[in-house]
Amino acid sequence: MTQDLAHKRPWLFASLLFGLTYPFSWQLAMPEIVEIAWKMGGVGLLAAYALRKHHSGEFLMLAGVMAFWALGDGLLEIDMIWGAIAFAIGHVVAIILFLRHRRVNPTRSQMLLAIMVFVLAPDIAYFLPDDRTMGMQAAVYTLFVAGMAACAWNSNFPRYRVGLGAMAFVASDLLIFARAGVLAEAGWVNLAIWILYYGGVLMIATGVVTTLVKRGHFAEG
Repeated sequence: MTQDLAHKRPWLFASLLFGLTYPFSWQLAMPEIVEIAWKMGGVGLLAAYALRKHHSGEFLMLAGVMAFWALGDGLLEIDMIWGAIAFAIGHVVAIILFLRHRRVNPTRSQMLLAIMVFVLAPDIAYFLPDDRTMGMQAAVYTLFVAGMAACAWNSNFPRYRVGLGAMAFVASDLLIFARAGVLAEAGWVNLAIWILYYGGVLMIATGVVTTLVKRGHFAEG
């Protein structure tokens, strides 16, 4: 199965290789640039996965989302503000993509859930860090990721793949802010953040690509 995946979808295989092994790098002594490249590889290679034989339209937009999120991964290791800006740009592109594929006549309960995520996630983010200044920054940034998740949830992409992946992304970011507060001493939180983040992004990327291919946009590569 591994050889089949590596042959048919090499960029997806490479992303999994980087994304799943990245936590092991925390225990290794290596140059900072190597660690940053390792971190960026998991999501960055998903941009190539989206573009393989698909160089326009939604596939190009999805690749842009992955590229900005990967850039954010790297910039966070250098400057938190610039990292957050890169992620926010990626979220805006993702929102546009999901709005282009919004669900027709969503149920009231699903609309309510999307609204709750958009409203409550920034409020929760504000109170998680001990530093109130950081709390305000966290709330502003979370508006973008929560908006992305709300639009993903009410898009016509598979809700229990793309929608849940976006929700996992929100949970990951909330844990980041909690790490600056109540979870500062929690040993498990770094691994949980990465699993939720990379797993969520992987679900978004593969869910969008697979769905677009099934709808006949292009032949999957």
